Amino acid sequence: MKKVLIANRGEIARRVIRTLKKMGIESVAIYSDADEFAPHVLEADEAVHVGAGPSAESYLRQDLILDYCKKLGVDGIHPGYGFLSENAVFARKVSEAGISFIGPSPEAMDLMGDKLTAKQAVKEYNVPLVPGIDRAVTSVEEAKEIAEQIGYPVLIKASAGGGGKGMRLVEEGSNFEENMRSAQNEARSSFGNDAVFVEKFVTKPRHIEIQVFSDRHGNDVYLFERECSIQRRHQKVVEEAPSALLTPELRKQMGEAAVNVCKACNYEGAGTVEFLVDANMDFFFLEMNTRLQVEHPVTEEITGTDLVEWQIRVARGEELPLKQDELKINGHAMEVRVYAEDTLNGFTPDIGTLNRYRIPTGDGVRVDDAFAEGMDIPIYYDPMIAKLVTWGEDRDTAIKKCLQAIDDYQISGVKTTLDFGKYVLKHPAFVSGDFDTNFVKHYFSDPTIMHEAMQEEKLALVNSMEAIWNGITEKKNAEFASRKK
Repeated sequence: MKKVLIANRGEIARRVIRTLKKMGIESVAIYSDADEFAPHVLEADEAVHVGAGPSAESYLRQDLILDYCKKLGVDGIHPGYGFLSENAVFARKVSEAGISFIGPSPEAMDLMGDKLTAKQAVKEYNVPLVPGIDRAVTSVEEAKEIAEQIGYPVLIKASAGGGGKGMRLVEEGSNFEENMRSAQNEARSSFGNDAVFVEKFVTKPRHIEIQVFSDRHGNDVYLFERECSIQRRHQKVVEEAPSALLTPELRKQMGEAAVNVCKACNYEGAGTVEFLVDANMDFFFLEMNTRLQVEHPVTEEITGTDLVEWQIRVARGEELPLKQDELKINGHAMEVRVYAEDTLNGFTPDIGTLNRYRIPTGDGVRVDDAFAEGMDIPIYYDPMIAKLVTWGEDRDTAIKKCLQAIDDYQISGVKTTLDFGKYVLKHPAFVSGDFDTNFVKHYFSDPTIMHEAMQEEKLALVNSMEAIWNGITEKKNAEFASRKK
């Protein structure tokens, strides 16, 4: 593999380019009108224009991307995450064009891309499942009958869903029909498929995901877990590795279950198996993401690996670089996603210009970003500016480093989630490790709480600076009076 096109943009495109340079592989970037001067375009060996700002008119143009690959002699495509990364049709086209798709097979994508077929596949490998049904239902009456058998509360979930779309929590039977219709409508709109299923709602759920890797030689490993329970709108905002919840025994059980998921779909490459862990420490299979995850850096930090390099090596037909008994956890890593969002206004996107943009640096501090000072945040894409990652010898150190890095991060021109990240990292529930996916619901239902905490912190800082200044002034006055005598 001598030349790889990155079918993506932003920080993941830059991330892939860094590894390609390290491996001596040429890189080709693609860009829309909105990204013409983006860092990933400037850093690639070559770059080609694929259309207007909207994704459908640029980054999702499969045939145009493949045409460029043929013209430029590209022999590998890295899809990143989002866009075409889990599109089995595109993966097939890439393979048929004689180009290596740096990811799993289209068959594995199809199998794991539908929650119902995924459940049926892993069930044969004794992977624990949430109580419910593993088939689609369209009849409200049948679905309601199933819900009553399982017992409320239940979740109605889109079979082809993701990112919280087509999902509704139903706590009692009186509003079941309304929620099911709503879930089906959203699923149809988002995925073109209104199939839904019903399962038991796990109380006090922790969202724990396992990083897995497989090669075509029959080797499967797990690179431990990531804690992803801090979410807003069912999307992750703060992640860490390892989880403060898991014991070594539970970690091994979940890791082996995740490997069985790989075996269930004859997997190849990087993947993530997501589980829910309930209040009794029982875990249940949620889904598999057949790609690299946004939060992969925390795994890299605690394992000392380059997961993009692993992806490329596996795609080249090589065996995994390490066996399971060679993988160890070293220290602790935190990640705060820096979104251009107004946290005090329901996490709504806040598009604008980065008038000032300076990233933190230092030992154990890593920033994967996609912007430079003076750039605009495009309205067409996910509003993530960067991922702030810190590593420490232990969890407490990683948290402290992350808090300091947030203070050192300088962004003006748009509102960001940095303050929210700081609020989470300092919250007693997070510090103690006693939290679940309802963190925002329980502790952030009134965003003014964070605002007031921020104001108190700023006031305390001002008072501290005044005290220091007063001390300096008093000392100088005393020295002056002494000299005058």
